[in-house]
Amino acid sequence: MNRLSLNLSLAGLLAMCCIASAQAQSADRDGAASVDFASYLDAIARSSNEVAAQREALTAARAGVGIAGLRPDPSLSLGAGPVEFSREVTPKPRLAQSIGLSYTIEMGGKRERRIAAANSQVRVSEVALEGVQRQALADAADAFIESCRTREALQRQEASLKALSDIVKMNELRHSAGDLGGLELLQSRNERDQFLATVVKARADARAAMEGLSTPLGRRWTEIFGARVPACDFESGLTSGNTVARGSAETEAEADAATDALVARALEERDDVRAARAAVDAARASAELTRANRKVDPNVSLSYGYTPQGRRGLAEDGSTTEPTPRSNTLSVSLSVPIPLSRLDKGDLVQAESAVTQALLALRQTELKAQADVRVTFAQYKAALENLTRYRDSTLGDADRVLDGIRTSYRHGSASLLELLSAQRAADDTHLAYLQARSDLATATVRLQLSLGRAPAL
Repeated sequence: MNRLSLNLSLAGLLAMCCIASAQAQSADRDGAASVDFASYLDAIARSSNEVAAQREALTAARAGVGIAGLRPDPSLSLGAGPVEFSREVTPKPRLAQSIGLSYTIEMGGKRERRIAAANSQVRVSEVALEGVQRQALADAADAFIESCRTREALQRQEASLKALSDIVKMNELRHSAGDLGGLELLQSRNERDQFLATVVKARADARAAMEGLSTPLGRRWTEIFGARVPACDFESGLTSGNTVARGSAETEAEADAATDALVARALEERDDVRAARAAVDAARASAELTRANRKVDPNVSLSYGYTPQGRRGLAEDGSTTEPTPRSNTLSVSLSVPIPLSRLDKGDLVQAESAVTQALLALRQTELKAQADVRVTFAQYKAALENLTRYRDSTLGDADRVLDGIRTSYRHGSASLLELLSAQRAADDTHLAYLQARSDLATATVRLQLSLGRAPAL
């Protein structure tokens, strides 16, 4: 085999490597067998175990409103007697019978305060459900983005492994023709074998990332989506600025104004801030209920008594006495507890302390939300800048360098070490680009969540 044939073979192998790499990257963009991010989130809303559990908590809280509106049950009493046991009393009196009804009258608006407190707990549960949903979506976004990154990184590394294998095959041909030394052939084989370990780990990472998609779902991925894979064609949406308010500004003052606008929106829409506000309302409602419970509740009783006609008896002189007539009585009584226990105001102190704690927690949550928005917005802008740089210049430069080294190696102007170095540099650049895209997707989702918005890619 002459040098011209070897060069043509090398050119063909390198061209096939480039085509295989391009096909591997384009295969993932085929949406026929993929699941987009919105569909994944919809499935989580339907099947997430954490969300379902919090919905049950909300159902229980709503049932508490009806319980809080219940009034005290009246009490019914039945009586018979007294029974005379003394032998000296003759004849024995007949049994008297009585029936009574008592009812406790709630004072101080206790029922209204209980209903208000129960409604405040419903609001707390509603916001808590939104918080659980937000966390589930955040976990889902992280899992989805990581799955895309690991899968595309695996595709790149498998393409590079194929390129290294093709180089080994070409070097074997050149070595057989006496055009290449044995040391360079061994070096290319060693490089391929070492890179195979990297590919094996990348395959494990990709499988683990796919398994990680099941945790937010509450079910196995394959049970819902079968053999489909996540759709990872969200880069255009990330860089176009459609997913979040870009807030780009030329001056520092304009940038601060844009950030302040995002902070103001977050303080109105974030579920953790609204949860803290709902907790304040619940603490105040509980304090009002505590004050109402300190009012004493009088008890009103109504009773009816019936005593039957007595028996005839004998007087001391032996004469017969007339029986006592039957009796019908009606009585009403009112009892009011003496509020000695109300002298201690510990329950009021506890309730007011809970309100103060809730207000402090609200203030801390608002400060945390402001810092969260400012940090995530800065991270978003930095990630957008990094990805734009990779996409517009760095990635293309790395590919052009690799193509140039491949051409030089084909013509014998570059060594194997230079080709392998260029291959590693290009691989590192592509992996860094995938990481930059993942970072931007993550920063985008976190910024959306920090603003109280549903994530979208």
